[in-house]
Amino acid sequence: MVDGSKSSNQMWGGRFASGPAAIMEEINASIGFDKKLFSEDIRGSIAHATMLAAQGIITTEDRDQIVNGLTTIRSEIESGNFEFSRRLEDIHMNVEARLATLIGPAAGRLHTARSRNDQVALDFRLWVKDELARTQAALTGLIAAFLDRADEHADTVMPGFTHLQTAQPVTFGHHCMAYVEMFGRDLSRVRDAITRLDECPIGAAALAGTGFPIDRHMTASALGFREPTRNSIDTVSDRDFALEFLSIASISATHLSRLAEEIVIWSTPQFGFVRLSDAFSTGSSIMPQKKNPDAAELVRAKTGRINGSLIALLTVMKGLPLAYSKDMQEDKEQVFDSAESLELALAAMTGMVRDLTVNVERMKAAAGSGYSTATDLADWLVREAGLAFRDAHHVTGRAVALAEQKSCDLSALTLDDLRSIHPDITDQVFSVLTVEASVASRLSFGGTAPVRVREQISWWRAKLADQSVLRSD
Repeated sequence: MVDGSKSSNQMWGGRFASGPAAIMEEINASIGFDKKLFSEDIRGSIAHATMLAAQGIITTEDRDQIVNGLTTIRSEIESGNFEFSRRLEDIHMNVEARLATLIGPAAGRLHTARSRNDQVALDFRLWVKDELARTQAALTGLIAAFLDRADEHADTVMPGFTHLQTAQPVTFGHHCMAYVEMFGRDLSRVRDAITRLDECPIGAAALAGTGFPIDRHMTASALGFREPTRNSIDTVSDRDFALEFLSIASISATHLSRLAEEIVIWSTPQFGFVRLSDAFSTGSSIMPQKKNPDAAELVRAKTGRINGSLIALLTVMKGLPLAYSKDMQEDKEQVFDSAESLELALAAMTGMVRDLTVNVERMKAAAGSGYSTATDLADWLVREAGLAFRDAHHVTGRAVALAEQKSCDLSALTLDDLRSIHPDITDQVFSVLTVEASVASRLSFGGTAPVRVREQISWWRAKLADQSVLRSD
């Protein structure tokens, strides 16, 4: 005779030996990660209970018991004295069950006129909104670090690259300001995202709203939202705010990764442009001479992790009909992980920017390599000799070829050398063939001339000092 239960257990196997119930508990429970939302969940419940009492839907006595009970639960969780149960699935039911133990029947009135659908939407929005504020502060700190380095090195000459080949001289300050612009756009995206998500979901209930006379504007105001959401179906279906956070995180992480790559390259002996202190470097277990830029490399690697989270959540959401589906339980871990990764990457990069030592002489020597002032020669031929730019380009190419033949820089060619290429060249040309003269001449708005770099530094310092530009409207 076959033992049916034993056969069933073997079919489910291993940790799921008790069968379908064990599998369902494992796949359905989210308390392992959504307990991170305990503070938001309790904030939302206190605001909801306060509104219910103000509307006469529950008594003030019930409200006071609920608020006191929730305050106790928050203290228990913060002190580590709260026991989370997988059997209760999620943070909402864990809190509600403990509240019932603490205050009895009044706890059951808290869930009047709401659902777990709008409750989780509220908790998650509150968390993402706070995380965006933290991201905003971290980006501001990184931009401030770059402004200090740009100010310090507005005159420091270095090679500018295209295709990772020496192109034209620029200043290190100008290069730093390029990252200020990049992270400034990230900062702008953060502010825009806060504006878009600043709507309160609670009161949408399961998907259709509620028949109770609630005051959603009161709850929204109490929780720091601009206004309540305007469509109950969209409210419980929407995870755009999470996707937008991950999108911002991915773009910002990509900027961080590009910077990390430059730090890795620049700190090699072959470049020697910068040096990181031991605080942001590690040694080798076998090669005692090595000093590895591990912090920059790990920032670079975090980008893949964050990008993966964005793709994962986009894929979760892409086929969901309205309104709520359990698939959406898979939205939080990706956001939590990416937020932690981005916070760490921003902090590490801010530290590296402030920490690195710039080798000014090595940068200057490299700035003149690869005939980097060739464009300056062509521009001089246009301005002073009246050549069309295409003709000047051709003449300059011949000058570069001659310099290569003589194994010297353009500035080392003699006047006779240059006149053999074009008779209208005068000795005034040598005033533009040094790297310092090259960068000083780039006076167009947004150019690398030190005076323009300092103008941009001043503009950005004023922008950061004006706190109104850092707040969502």
